Amino acid sequence: MGKTTKKRSVADKVRKVKTSTEIKNNPFEVKINRKKFDVLGRKSKHDVGLPGVSRSKAINKRKETLLKEYKQKNKSNKLIDRRIGEYDTKMEPEEKILQRFAIERQRAHEKKNMFNLNEEEELTHYGQSLSEMEKFTDMVNSDDESDEKGLLSAELTASHFGGGGGLLRKKTPGEHPDNEGGPKAKSRQELIEELIRKSKQEKRERQVLKEEAQELTEKLDHEWKSIQTLMVHKRPKAQQEEMPKEKPKMEEYDKMVRELGFEMKAQPSEKMKTPEELAREEREKLQKLEADRLRRMMGDDEAAVAPSRNHVSADDIDDGFILDKDDKKTLAYEDGKWNLGEEPAEDGEKGEEEKSEEEEEGDGGSNEEDEEEGHGGNNEEEEDEEEDEEGEEEENGHSDLESALESEEEEEGVEIKPKMSEEDRKAQQEAAKVELPYTFAVPESFQDLQKLLRGHTPDNQRLIVARTQKCNHPSVAEGNKLKLQNLLGFLLEYLGILACRSPPELTTVDKLIPEVYSLCQMFPEAACRSMQTIIGDAAHSMEEAVELKGKSPFPTLDMLIHLKVTALLFPTSDFRHPVTTPALLYIGQALTKCSVKSLEDVTSGLVLCCLAVEYVSFSKRFLPELINFLSGTLHLAARDKTSSAVVPPFRSTGKYSNLLVLSDPESWKSWSRKTLPLSATRHVTLKNDVDADHYRLTCLYTCLELVKRCCVLYKDLPSFTHIFQPITALLSRHLSSNLLPESLTDLQASVLEVLGGAPLARSRLVFDKKKPVPLKLFTPKIVQVLDYGKKRGTTREQKEHHRLQHKYKKEFKGALREIRKDTRFLAHEKLNEVMTRDAERKRKVKELFGSLATQEGEWKALKRKKRK
Repeated sequence: MGKTTKKRSVADKVRKVKTSTEIKNNPFEVKINRKKFDVLGRKSKHDVGLPGVSRSKAINKRKETLLKEYKQKNKSNKLIDRRIGEYDTKMEPEEKILQRFAIERQRAHEKKNMFNLNEEEELTHYGQSLSEMEKFTDMVNSDDESDEKGLLSAELTASHFGGGGGLLRKKTPGEHPDNEGGPKAKSRQELIEELIRKSKQEKRERQVLKEEAQELTEKLDHEWKSIQTLMVHKRPKAQQEEMPKEKPKMEEYDKMVRELGFEMKAQPSEKMKTPEELAREEREKLQKLEADRLRRMMGDDEAAVAPSRNHVSADDIDDGFILDKDDKKTLAYEDGKWNLGEEPAEDGEKGEEEKSEEEEEGDGGSNEEDEEEGHGGNNEEEEDEEEDEEGEEEENGHSDLESALESEEEEEGVEIKPKMSEEDRKAQQEAAKVELPYTFAVPESFQDLQKLLRGHTPDNQRLIVARTQKCNHPSVAEGNKLKLQNLLGFLLEYLGILACRSPPELTTVDKLIPEVYSLCQMFPEAACRSMQTIIGDAAHSMEEAVELKGKSPFPTLDMLIHLKVTALLFPTSDFRHPVTTPALLYIGQALTKCSVKSLEDVTSGLVLCCLAVEYVSFSKRFLPELINFLSGTLHLAARDKTSSAVVPPFRSTGKYSNLLVLSDPESWKSWSRKTLPLSATRHVTLKNDVDADHYRLTCLYTCLELVKRCCVLYKDLPSFTHIFQPITALLSRHLSSNLLPESLTDLQASVLEVLGGAPLARSRLVFDKKKPVPLKLFTPKIVQVLDYGKKRGTTREQKEHHRLQHKYKKEFKGALREIRKDTRFLAHEKLNEVMTRDAERKRKVKELFGSLATQEGEWKALKRKKRK
C-alpha cells in the first residue's frame, strides 16, 4: 500500500512539471505585440512572452536601478578627486602644479602664523603702550633718604653675594703679589673702605638732588600764588555773605528721580478668594446672624453669653495673646475710668450682622479659653468637685470671687451693662420673631416655594431667594447643585404666576429677575431647558388653536413676561441660539396668526413688537412680521381705507377695521402722552368714549415710535424704500394731521423725514427678455460643415503647437505613472525590510527566552538535588 502511494505522488510531480513546461512552450499562451513596420534607430517597446513577463521585467529593472539607489542612500562610500584642475581639460599640467603648490604653501603659512601677533599693531594697557611701560622710566617719588632703597650696585652685589668678588678669588700659580710690572692688587680692607666711600658719595649726591628739587618746588608754589590772584577775582567775605546763594536748577531727570523716591510704594494686597471660599464665608455669616436672631427670640441676654473672665495665674506670661482687626477699639479716659469706645454700626442689616458677628466671636473666644483652662488644671470640673465636698465654703468663696472681679472691673474701667428688663426682653423677642430669618432650605416643590414666599413684600422675597442661594451654594454640599437647578425652574414658573394675578405683581417680578439671572449664570443648561419647555408648550398650544379654529388668541401676560426674561437672560444677537431663536419664531407666529379684535389685542401686539425690536436691535435681522403688524396698526387708525392694502391678521374692511379710529374728532385736545400699561393686555378699563379715544391715541403714538425705531434699524437695507412703502403711503395720505395732537404730528413728520431721507431703492431683479420662439417650419435649415473631427489648427505653427502639447501631456502622464509605480515599489521594499527586522527580533527574543527557560530548568533540577 505504501509503495502505491509513493508511485502516485511521483506521478503527480511529473505531471505538474509537464504541465508547467507545456504552458511555457504553448504558442497560444505567448503574447506577441506586433509592429506595423520597423524604423531604423528607434528602440522597440514591444515585448514577446507570457502574460506577466513585462511586469516581472519592470520589477527586475527597478531592483537593478532604483533599489540600489535606495540602499546607497545617505552612504558616502565614493572617492571623489577634488584636486585643482583634475577634470579641467583646458588647463595645462604645469599650471595645475603651480596652483596646487601655491595653495599648499598658503595653507602651511596660515597654520604657522595662526597664533603669531601682528607686529604692526601696537598693544596697550590702560591706554599706555606696552613697549613704553617695559622701559621702567617712571620716576619714583619717595620721602625716604634713599630713593633706590633695595637696589644694590653691581660691585656690592659681587662682593657680598658673589663669594667676595676679587677678594676671595683664587690666585693663579703664575701670579705673584710683589709683581712690580703689573698693578698692585688691593687688599680686602681697602676694597671695603672704597665701597663705603662710594656709597656715601652716592647718598650725598642724592640728598643734594632732593634738596634742589624741594627748593624748586617751593619756588614754583610761591610764584603760583602770586599768579593765582591775577587769574581768579575773589570777592571779600562781606560781599559773599550779602550775595544770595543761587541754588542750581535741577534737571528733569533729577526731579523725576526725587519724585519716584517720595512716591508711595505699593502695599501688598490680600489674596484673591475663590468663588467657593466666598460662598463658604457668606454661608457662615448668615448662620451666625441666624444664631443671633434665635438667641434674641429666645430672650437670652447679651451679658449671659458674654465671655467669662478667666483666672490668670502669677506664672502666666500672656504669650497666647492675639489681637485681631475686629478686636481693635478706641481707648479714651473719662471720669477716671478707661472708656472702650466702639464705632457706631451702620443702619439696617449691616449693623445687626456686625453685632452678631462680634457676639459669635466672643462665644468662640470664651470656648477656647475654657479649653485652655481645662488643659492647665484650672477647669470647671475641679470646681464642681470642690462644690460636692465643701458647699458652704464654696458659696462664700464665690461671693468673694465675684466681689473681687467686680472691683477689678471697676478699677480697669470696664462698664458693667445692667440686666435687661422684662419689657425690653419681650420687645426684643417680638422684634426677633418679626425679623426675616437668615438661613433657608431649598424648596423641594413649586408649592413649597409659594408657601415660602407667600405674604412677603417684593424686597423680602428677593432677600429670601438670595439667602437661599447663598446658604445652599453648590460648593458647600454635594446635592445643592440639583436643588438650585430645580429652584431655577420653580422661579421661572413663579414669575408666570405673578403675572397672571389680578392685578399683576410686576414689581415682584422686577425684584426677582436679578436672582434668576444669577442662577442662570450658574446653571446655563438648566435655564436653557426650562425656557425651551415654556416656549415649546406655548407654541404647541398656538398651533392646536390654529388647527381647530383657524385663529389663535394673543399670548397672555405671563408668556410676554417669559419672552422679556428670555431677552434678559440669553444673548439675542447670535445667528442661531437654542432659546432666543425659538422665542423669535414664536413672536413672528403670534404677530401673523393671532387675530386683532379688541384694544387688548392691539396692546398685546404692540408689546410683541417692542420685544421683537429688542431682539433684533444688535443683529439687525429683518422681520417682515414686525413691519406688517405696524403697517396694519396704522391701517386701523386711518379713516380712508380705499387704496391701502393690508395683510393678515388685519382686514381692509369689516367689524374690527376701525379699532383705532377716533369716535370724537375733538377728543385729541385733552389727550396727554402716556405709556401703555402691561395690565392692558388682559383688560382695558374705559369709563367713556373720551377715555377710549385717549387710549387709541396712546396706541397710535407707541406704534409711530416703533416705526421710527425700525426705520433707524433697517435704513441700510437695499430695499428700504420698498419695505416701508405701505407705511409711507398711510402716513402721508390716509392719516390726517388735523385730527391728531401736536406731539403725534411732530412724531409723524419726523418719521416721514427719515423715510424721505433714505437712499433711493434699487431696481428690482427681473428676468431678461427672451427672444420669442418662432414657429416650426417644414423647410430644413442647411448648415455647411467645413471641418470634421478635432480641430487641429489652420496654420503650420498651430498644428506643431498642438502636436507638442499632445506629446507633452502623454509624456507627463507616463512620467506620473512611472513615479507612482516607483513609489509603490519602494513602499513594498520598506515594508519587507520592516518585516524582516521584526522577524529577526522575534527569533532572537525566542532564543533568549528558550535559553532562559533552559537555565531555569537546570537551576531547579540542581536545587532539587541539593534538597535530596
